[in-house]
Amino acid sequence: MNDYPLYALSEEHQAIREAVRAVCDAKVAPHAAEVDELSEFPQAAYDALVASDFAAPHIGEEYGGAGADALATCIVIEEIARACASSSLIPGVNKLGTMPIILAGSEELKKKYLSPVAAGTAMFSYCLSEPEAGSDAAAMKTRAVREGDEWVLNGVKRWITNAGVSEYYTVFAVTDPAKRSTGISAFVVEKSDPGVSFGAPEKKLGIKGSPTREVYFDNVRIPADRIIGAEGTGFLTAMRTLDHTRVTIAAQAVGIAQGALDYALDYAQERTQFGKPIADFQGLQFMLADMGMKVEAARQLTYAAAGRSERNDKDLTFFGAAAKCFASDTAMAVTVDAVQVLGGYGFTKDYPVERMMRDAKITQIYEGTNQVQRIVMARQLLAGIQSEL
Repeated sequence: MNDYPLYALSEEHQAIREAVRAVCDAKVAPHAAEVDELSEFPQAAYDALVASDFAAPHIGEEYGGAGADALATCIVIEEIARACASSSLIPGVNKLGTMPIILAGSEELKKKYLSPVAAGTAMFSYCLSEPEAGSDAAAMKTRAVREGDEWVLNGVKRWITNAGVSEYYTVFAVTDPAKRSTGISAFVVEKSDPGVSFGAPEKKLGIKGSPTREVYFDNVRIPADRIIGAEGTGFLTAMRTLDHTRVTIAAQAVGIAQGALDYALDYAQERTQFGKPIADFQGLQFMLADMGMKVEAARQLTYAAAGRSERNDKDLTFFGAAAKCFASDTAMAVTVDAVQVLGGYGFTKDYPVERMMRDAKITQIYEGTNQVQRIVMARQLLAGIQSEL
């Protein structure tokens, strides 16, 4: 059941792609430029994705979700990103925020928090990074202290995607300072909890429609049963989560790259110079060929990683890092080339490829920089954890 074909999508997965693309063409793409220009959350896209069960497709049917597998979820994110990268962070971050609960949460937490996300009445964000703890996440300073039947949280989280819009937050905090990574625990914090507040939205290069803000915790008291998993297991849960969700960032990157390639192909066939379409010039054909080759290679690696995510294979860590790294590098290269294909027009906001180029950059940075991904891959290779294909 979980053995995906290596070289072809199932009819079900193909149908999902067609359905998502139809929604995106009608309800997401028309707002993408405005969302970017105004730096506004893509509410119209969110409403359309909720109505079609694409806002959090990964949540299981037992919690009211669509029950999409990892590959289907990647296809959803890819197709949304093809139209609007900011909007693709709706299902992407919903999976990121809820994955710790799915992996390690109690059944009570799953029922309470997964169902509203599946229903589209709430979103979920992931609070790991801090001002002085980015790649070195174990150096976090946010503290959680047990007081009777409550935990009291104090600290600040930075670079939190969809902060202020999401109702729920998975927050990682130190519960035993003497133990470093094994002294970190994970909790669910609600936006409405007294003491939770947000910084001003960051002024970003790309993905401007997805708010990125600091989240502050000032003596935030939460019930003791909002801990995710056992005390001290939070860092392990955070890393396991990223193994799965780096695959979704790869899917986002593939979608951005595909959107840029599609536009460049259309433009090259319509734009004429020296009496013929520029697509007739061999130099440009070589560029388009390289773009297409890279996108397809990134897509296949991403889908292979998605299969491993669904099965929770032992080489998921390697494949998740490899897919995220390769696909994001591809997105950056392909979008830069798309701007080049359009020439001067590509450098203006009248055409979407400059937005796609700006959006692509973050995929090389968040959920672990690509330098960190290469460290992760090397460690897996040196440990002998490799694909057995």
